[in-house]
Amino acid sequence: MSCRLLTLCQYETNKLVRINSVRLGSLKWTLNVVILMFICIMMLWNKQYQELDPVVSSVTAKLKGVALTQVPGLGDVVWDVVDYSGPAQEKNSFFVVTNVIITKNQKQGKCAEVPREVKVCRTDKDCTKGAWDQHSHGVQTGACVKFDVRRKTCEVSAWCPVETRSKPPRPALLAAAENFTVLIKNNIRFPAFNYVRRNILPQMNDAYLRGCHRGDDALCPIFRLGDIVHQAREDFAVLAVEGGVIGIQINWDCNLDRLMERCLPKYSFRRLDEKESNRTLYPGLNFRFARYHSENGVEMRTLYKAFGIRFDVMVFGKAGKFSFIQLVVYIGSTLSYYALTTIFIDWLIGTSCYKMEARQNYSERKVESVQDKQQCILSVSFVDEDQLRLVRKSRKKSLQNAKPLSVLPRKENNGSHLRAMLELPKQGSTPKLTPVNGHGSKPLPQPRPGGPAWCLCGGCSSTPLHQEELCCRRSRGPCITSSPLFHPLVLSRPLLEALLRYRHPLGDPAGSTDALRHCAYEQYIAWRLGVPPADSHPVVPRCCVDKIRAEFPSLDGDYQGFKPR
Repeated sequence: MSCRLLTLCQYETNKLVRINSVRLGSLKWTLNVVILMFICIMMLWNKQYQELDPVVSSVTAKLKGVALTQVPGLGDVVWDVVDYSGPAQEKNSFFVVTNVIITKNQKQGKCAEVPREVKVCRTDKDCTKGAWDQHSHGVQTGACVKFDVRRKTCEVSAWCPVETRSKPPRPALLAAAENFTVLIKNNIRFPAFNYVRRNILPQMNDAYLRGCHRGDDALCPIFRLGDIVHQAREDFAVLAVEGGVIGIQINWDCNLDRLMERCLPKYSFRRLDEKESNRTLYPGLNFRFARYHSENGVEMRTLYKAFGIRFDVMVFGKAGKFSFIQLVVYIGSTLSYYALTTIFIDWLIGTSCYKMEARQNYSERKVESVQDKQQCILSVSFVDEDQLRLVRKSRKKSLQNAKPLSVLPRKENNGSHLRAMLELPKQGSTPKLTPVNGHGSKPLPQPRPGGPAWCLCGGCSSTPLHQEELCCRRSRGPCITSSPLFHPLVLSRPLLEALLRYRHPLGDPAGSTDALRHCAYEQYIAWRLGVPPADSHPVVPRCCVDKIRAEFPSLDGDYQGFKPR
């Protein structure tokens, strides 16, 4: 429990690599300045330093206009606001009648239904008493009566005579509605800032409203219906025949900062319904209403099928005001952009713009590789190669013939084996080196009788472990144990005892045989493998293992063998 608590008192930080380069330093600061400019421009352009609040609004509309029309069957009819402004069908909308079909003097009774395929009859048997459908004007009585001189239809109980015309007149009867005007009053509020305003600005008095015109003043709240339809890219004369829906959009984009306060409406217009009549099953917009009266005690009515334009007023907007918290949040969210500089420079170093040695040095200092516990990587060095091979451990394949994962340059270890060189004069004169490349005067070694097939130096013995099946050579040639340097660097007892005494100053000067043997393994690794990668396990060739064990045998004859951690 105490160990877990101690981990809470630890702090971890990232490791940085500093590269002294004028070119990379200049590139870094150039990119940082570009990113800073981009952040500042976007902050000012989009006002990311502001707190935003959506608009809350209400809309009312007041229509004005009078028209005189010639209605068939009625003569001259004067239309005022009460006549052409139908009931509001939705919130924040108003309707204007532009065309009409009138059926006069209807009263309750029995009459012939309008001819249609399902309504045409020959005898009373073709009509069902009490039947009706969604297109009927009344309920069938069961009788088949004449509609005109050529056709018979089922008789219905309905308001008679029934409406017989289905298509509106062309041109529209109330085409003069193009010159009607509407005053739109829009009150808005931004609750977060307790800010209230309306589209009729404080400087707009009664005289201003009487004379303002949208063509001269974009803030004028009085609109001519023809101008609205025209700015929605529609023809009023065409639209007035069957009707439609026009959207009036009011956008409030307000800046409430003290030095830059601005909060004015912006109007735009567009058609909201499908305008292609030939593609629409029920084109336009229409509804029916009636005006009732009595004649000689009989209730009668005049039926109106009104076509018109519905104007929907839609209010959008937001207000922004400086907020220190929003500024801090924006700055914090944009700090990650500076990582693009590091990513770009790291990519640049990894390309061919830099030499292989510089890339390898940077990678080794910046990245520390850690292998998975399930994966064992062995480090192998051959006497006839100047590089290290990293090989994955295999239970089915000899280490000698394993395909390397990667080939790395060898790092020299200038410690142990250089100190061993100081012992060479004590052993006698400088040794004469024997060629080990297979091209000297010494003949190539032949495999020992019964020796393993993977041995190329003739000095390796068989082993049951695949990770120990490693020769000192990649191609056939002299064994490294025949080199005059092998004995003084690896098997010299005075050198090994000096190394053990250096590590353990108060230990046994002679050292145990096992300690000398393991020290000899380390000497060979430092000589031939240098400093292997931290995530790999160096392997000593089998021929060298045999020589070291022969020089420093185990007292009980038991050897653990190579066991990677």
